[in-house]
Amino acid sequence: MPRATRISVDDAKPASANYHANALARGLALLEMLAAAPDPLTLTEFSDATALPKSTLVRLLAVLSEMEYLVRVDDRPSYRLGHKVQRLAAAYVSNLDLTVVAERYLQPVAEQTGQTANLGVLDGDQVLHICVAEPDRPLRFTSSLGARDHTYATGLGKVLLSALPDDQVAAAVPAEPFAAFTDSTMTTLADLRKDLKKVARRGFALDDSERSVGLRCVAVPVRIDGDCLAAISVSGPSGEFSTAKQQVYVAALDEAAKAVTDDPDFVTALRIVHRSLRVAGRP
Repeated sequence: MPRATRISVDDAKPASANYHANALARGLALLEMLAAAPDPLTLTEFSDATALPKSTLVRLLAVLSEMEYLVRVDDRPSYRLGHKVQRLAAAYVSNLDLTVVAERYLQPVAEQTGQTANLGVLDGDQVLHICVAEPDRPLRFTSSLGARDHTYATGLGKVLLSALPDDQVAAAVPAEPFAAFTDSTMTTLADLRKDLKKVARRGFALDDSERSVGLRCVAVPVRIDGDCLAAISVSGPSGEFSTAKQQVYVAALDEAAKAVTDDPDFVTALRIVHRSLRVAGRP
C-alpha cells in the first residue's frame, strides 16, 4: 500500500516569507501545533506532521526552548508550551475591547440603514448595551454605551430570550404583570412566549413601539458555535420601519452578525465579557 503523502508545514507559510523569515514562520507553526494538541508532542510527531527534517526541527525547538516559549519535558524528547506564550496571550486579551471591535461592524450598519445600531448581551434579567453606533442625521434614536434595558419590551431582549430554554425565560423577566411602557407593551409571560416563538421561527425580533411610542426596532442573534451570545439591532422612527424596510434592515444585520462571528478578536472579546455577566435568576 503506498505511503500517504505528507504535507510540509512550509505549504502554509505566508507568501511574503523570504529565506530569513522562513524560520520564523516554521517556529510559529510549531507553536500552533502545540496549542492544538492535548498533550506534549515528540520530535517524531513534529516530524511526521510537518514533513520537516528532524535536524531542522531540533534547531527550531532548541531556540524556542531557550527563549522559554517551549519546555522540554522528557528525553524522547517531547515538548509543551512555555510561560512566555501565556504572557503573549495575556497581553492580547488585555488589549481587546469588545466595544471597539464591534464598532467596526456596527457603524457601517448605521450608515447603510440610517438607523441606530446596537450590540447587546443578556445580563441577568436585563439587556446590557455593549456598543452603540449612530447614523449621521439629526433625527435618530439615541442610546448610551453601558445602558441597560428590559428584555421583554426590546428587540435585543426578545432575541436573547428566544434563545433560552423555556424553563429559563421566566427568570429573565420581571414578575407579572410586566410594567407597560406603551399601549403595545406585552405584560404577561404567556403573551411574551407566543412572541418569542415567532422570533425563533422567523429569525429576528421586532419591537413595535413596545418600549417607546413611535420607535421600532429589529434585532437578530449573534451565534458563536451555535449559541446565541449576543444580539444586534437597528432602532429608529416607526415610519421608517415598513415591512419592506424591515427586511432590508434584517439582511444588513444578518450580514454584520456573520461578519463578527468570523472575526477571532470579536469572538474572544465577547467570550471574555460573558464571563462577567449575571445568570438570570442568580444574584
